[in-house]
Amino acid sequence: MGVVEHHHNPDVFLPAQEKELVLTDPLVQYPRKADALIVLSGGMDSTTMLHEYKSRIALAVTFVYGSNHNEREAECARINCEQLGIPHLVIPLDFMGQYFESSLLSGAEAIPSGNYDDENMRSTVVPFRNGIMLAVAAGLAESRGLSTIMLANHSGDHAIYPDCRPAFVEAMGKAIEEGTYERLRLFCPYTGLTKGEIVKRGLAVGIDYRQTYSCYRGGEKHCGTCGTCSERHEALREAGLNPTDFD
Repeated sequence: MGVVEHHHNPDVFLPAQEKELVLTDPLVQYPRKADALIVLSGGMDSTTMLHEYKSRIALAVTFVYGSNHNEREAECARINCEQLGIPHLVIPLDFMGQYFESSLLSGAEAIPSGNYDDENMRSTVVPFRNGIMLAVAAGLAESRGLSTIMLANHSGDHAIYPDCRPAFVEAMGKAIEEGTYERLRLFCPYTGLTKGEIVKRGLAVGIDYRQTYSCYRGGEKHCGTCGTCSERHEALREAGLNPTDFD
């Protein structure tokens, strides 16, 4: 029997230490086989992670919890998994939409327009969303014999969403490790990156961001005025793209 490897808090997420792009291959800390589950929304960040780490991902899971944009995101998640040949599950969490309070669960008209900042976007917080999803993902990963769970939280979310912050993923990573027989690992390599930096990584591996969805209003096309659309546009501009080509 081999020695069980124990992972500690500093291993939970790997913020980029260099200005230049650091893509998958140099990250020798990461297991070199397909033994990871990714929480995949179908938005820009998790889709980038899906493509960048495709050789390591055994299963992608999309959670449907009643948000305005769930249906559009889930379809993008399906398309990208199909392109890469990665198995994809959609798991309903209907109780969140039924019992939780958030403008994200209350229809398009409830979503504020304006910048992606704390004051403007706080109403869109779905309480403990990532905690609930990661708990389900941990149980599913252990049931499937997988060793790693991947989450695409990033630095732009830190001010707004408590369950995207470094302290949260460190604590949740430890809880997952301690609460599973095989001491599953939570891997969050985008925690220290901006959305623009993530898009640059995605372009380097050939992602078509027209096959992603971000708008919190959930319309046929991106509205271009809500906070998530503003953030999406800013990230695309930072990467040298015309944002309106991706609405």
